[in-house]
Amino acid sequence: MSSLETVISAWDGEGVVCRFDRPAGTWIFIALHDLGPGPASGGTRMKPYDRSADALTDAQRLAEGMTHKWRALGMACGGGKAVLDVPADLAAADREGLLRRYARLVESLGGVFRTGCDLGTSPADMLLMSRETRWVHGILGDGRSLDPGPYTARGVRLGIEAAVEAVFGDAALAGRSVLVEGLGAVGEPLARELAASGARLLLTDLDADRAAALAAELGAATVAPEAALATPCDVYAPCAVGGRLTAATVPQLACRIVAGSANNQLGRPADADLLHERGIFYVPDYIINGGGALIFGSMEPSAPEPPPMAALEAIGARLREVFRLAAEAGESPAASARRLVEAR
Repeated sequence: MSSLETVISAWDGEGVVCRFDRPAGTWIFIALHDLGPGPASGGTRMKPYDRSADALTDAQRLAEGMTHKWRALGMACGGGKAVLDVPADLAAADREGLLRRYARLVESLGGVFRTGCDLGTSPADMLLMSRETRWVHGILGDGRSLDPGPYTARGVRLGIEAAVEAVFGDAALAGRSVLVEGLGAVGEPLARELAASGARLLLTDLDADRAAALAAELGAATVAPEAALATPCDVYAPCAVGGRLTAATVPQLACRIVAGSANNQLGRPADADLLHERGIFYVPDYIINGGGALIFGSMEPSAPEPPPMAALEAIGARLREVFRLAAEAGESPAASARRLVEAR
């Protein structure tokens, strides 16, 4: 079993801020992977973990992913991420107090770390935190808090179109089967975008009622969560938890393309090679899911209006560049994306 000391000392990032919030029984970890190009920026994740060391490891992996994302998008930001390892039974009143104290911790860092929504946190949480810290993304001048989900979803849809074009020769989604796994803040708006583009939708979620209701509305089919990986489709779009693509699960896949919004989809970097060997076109998650980061990272504090969706065309353009490099080098898009990030 890894201790916090072991996890921190083995990491190649720049530093970790650790705090135990006794009133809420919560470990707070802010992982700062890279401060070279500018302040570290990344979301705040809130969920229960089996061990505090697991929460810290997750923060570090996510922070490194943010470094790759900012480099790939050409943004002057460093990679960072926060994870709050909360009790499973955290009461609403305790949650609000925790978020306020956490926000004051962020403020005390003087802008070294800037944050926004992630798994387990919402635009309403960011609005609450903005009363305690300036360093929260997505707050408009009139006090509204923007939801990054639709922006991320638009970028994923554009990325799916780019991948479909690379694999099938035509970016049109009409008639293409797309399985969306996870119908939360990104998966649901993505499903709506895909339906509007004429895709043949397959939907799955741990909440079967949620999947059934959205499928009925969009004219989609549902798939049991345990059958998702092996369901034949053109595009598998993982939009829930990470780590779905491993040596154990890659042989089960019945898709031609993997392109979704989940962070850290690969169990380990080498799993991208397993996908490539099977002829499955993997779209690097830290680029295709960068829509929210691209928009919020470029927003001025207290902006008067929401930024336009048109800026998200950069996601598709960047992925087409990666796909071109991969085709020229005869390698996977993951390998080309890594070379692009390292060069920058």
